[in-house]
Amino acid sequence: MRGLVPLVMGVLLLCGSTLSRHSIALAQSQNDNNLRAQIINKALNKSQFKNIQVTVTNGIAKLTGTVPVYFWKDEADKRVHRVKGVVAVDNEIQVAGPEISDADLQQKLVKAIAYDRVGYGTTPFNAISVSVNNGVVTLGGTAYGPVDAESAVAVASNTKGVKDVIDNISVDPVSPMDDRIRRAVYRAVYGFPSLNRYAIDPAQPIRISVQNGNVTLYGVVDRQADKDAAGIRANSVPGVFKVTNDLQVAGQPAGK
Repeated sequence: MRGLVPLVMGVLLLCGSTLSRHSIALAQSQNDNNLRAQIINKALNKSQFKNIQVTVTNGIAKLTGTVPVYFWKDEADKRVHRVKGVVAVDNEIQVAGPEISDADLQQKLVKAIAYDRVGYGTTPFNAISVSVNNGVVTLGGTAYGPVDAESAVAVASNTKGVKDVIDNISVDPVSPMDDRIRRAVYRAVYGFPSLNRYAIDPAQPIRISVQNGNVTLYGVVDRQADKDAAGIRANSVPGVFKVTNDLQVAGQPAGK
């Protein structure tokens, strides 16, 4: 009889363990269902998210479906991450068409970003580059400040045909000396008689990037003489340590 006691205790412990695991599984399932409801009804309750499907497993939210532009894919990710209880997000949302060639998309973005900050006074001090590969946009170069960099990312993210955005933009360090040099180089370049016609274009095609007294000129000019003149004028500004003239001459291969 005494031999039956350990056996009975073992059976009870096994049953208790099974019931405990079952209870935990039920609780996790209920928690996942509650998280899914919060995600759908609160985090993704905008019309732009209407074609997104959500599943939650052990606190991991998987997002599928489509959005009209990349911005809303990224925004959905951020919103779901902020839901309390979500431990990770598997973002498999697809950006719906239209299909645009990389060359056309790059051309469109270069122009849009060039004119993006017109009117804010920082346009000539941003030198943001754009490359596109299979709809994935990589932004590089330099920006005058974080607002300018974020604005360029927003332009790309809201452009139809963009599948993803990689932000490699460097933000120029804050420096009163560099700000003085920027303004002085701007006046020296755009105020020169043979170059002041470039100031007519709101996009300010000669871009001036300054980091710790080092000046780099970017953009496209009409002729070699204009490129040379811009470099000479930038070098004439007091306080400038070095000038790198990366201006391109229209019609010439890059690097010439």
